[in-house]
Amino acid sequence: MANVPEDMTYGGYLTLDQLLTAQHPISDHHDELLFVIIHQTKELWLKQILHEIALSQRLVRADALVPVHKCLSRVSRIQAVMTLSWEVLSTLTPADYSMFRGVLGGSSGFQSAQFREMEFRLGLKAAGHLNYQNDGTAEREALEDALASPSLWDDANAAAARMGLPMPAEALERDWREPYRPSEAVEAAWAEVYRDTERWWPLYQLAEKLVDIDDSFATWRHKHVITVERIIGFKTGTGGTPGVPYLQSTLGKRAFPELWTLRTRL
Repeated sequence: MANVPEDMTYGGYLTLDQLLTAQHPISDHHDELLFVIIHQTKELWLKQILHEIALSQRLVRADALVPVHKCLSRVSRIQAVMTLSWEVLSTLTPADYSMFRGVLGGSSGFQSAQFREMEFRLGLKAAGHLNYQNDGTAEREALEDALASPSLWDDANAAAARMGLPMPAEALERDWREPYRPSEAVEAAWAEVYRDTERWWPLYQLAEKLVDIDDSFATWRHKHVITVERIIGFKTGTGGTPGVPYLQSTLGKRAFPELWTLRTRL
């Protein structure tokens, strides 16, 4: 255990001197501070989610399918908190936002490296998002690593194969950089888990934890769309991003697609 200074304080332990002075609104408008804090808070939660996903992947690769429940449960609960934060941001009216929107310049949520890394680690890969990170930066390197590595869904499929489910070779050995393509064979294998939950209980519980995450992610995306539409309507987003139309196009994304489609065949 590390040596703890005898004069350790609450503020010192949390380095509040740095945390509480990290907000630098550019305008003098009252509501810009809220906008900054909401997005900084989301980045802190994304950091924790990535921390939990990293451990989850190590556990699944070690076939520790019971201990992983804690990590995955924590992820979905963090997602719920992040979704609720849109309720706070929605107190920002269009008139309020227009007063300071110009100071954002070309910045955009598209540039959140942690959000894209989370998508990649879960299984939603799109190499084009690398273009929003500068070469040689830690953010770019983290995204490149996530893109080139098996995702949590890849790891779950590999664990299922080790436990005896008939997983197709293309789900176990492929170019991890390519977007995942749903497979009828993968769906059929996981459907067997749901048909005989007693036999496959560890995989069944893992599957439902993954569905929790996808469910929470879909809820987060939906609330994001509604909040953005409420504040800026169908205007182009900052940085020239498509805004609401793009966000609407993401609502159907699923990191673990076969866990959803198998329900139709049960």
